[in-house]
Amino acid sequence: MGQVKIYGIEELLHANKERLSEIIHSCMMDALELPAGKKFHRFFPMSREHFLFPEDRSEAYTIIEISMFAGRSAQSKKKLIELLFQRTFQRLGLSPNDLEITIFETPQSNWGIRGVCGDELNLNYRVEL
Repeated sequence: MGQVKIYGIEELLHANKERLSEIIHSCMMDALELPAGKKFHRFFPMSREHFLFPEDRSEAYTIIEISMFAGRSAQSKKKLIELLFQRTFQRLGLSPNDLEITIFETPQSNWGIRGVCGDELNLNYRVEL
């Protein structure tokens, strides 16, 4: 399971929303072996006055926060981060300096999904990678 929040300046985020979503999901499928149908993305477009960041970032500055079940190896999470940096640069021209990624992990028992706790779900993919 993975829930993704993407923050950025409104105009730029809207212009790249579909491509960015495709990139993020392809990275999660390749690094975490998520099924194609498990795409949960939410975009948070920010006005320039409400999105403050350091001077060494451009207006393309983007934050990706990923919440997921605990259990993936450090290697799998590092692969995800590396793929996100590579693909956003290759496909969108987003500089690695303008992208920040945070992964938040919580036990499956802390999730409520489809009427049950996450640790009671019958998943069609592995979490322990």
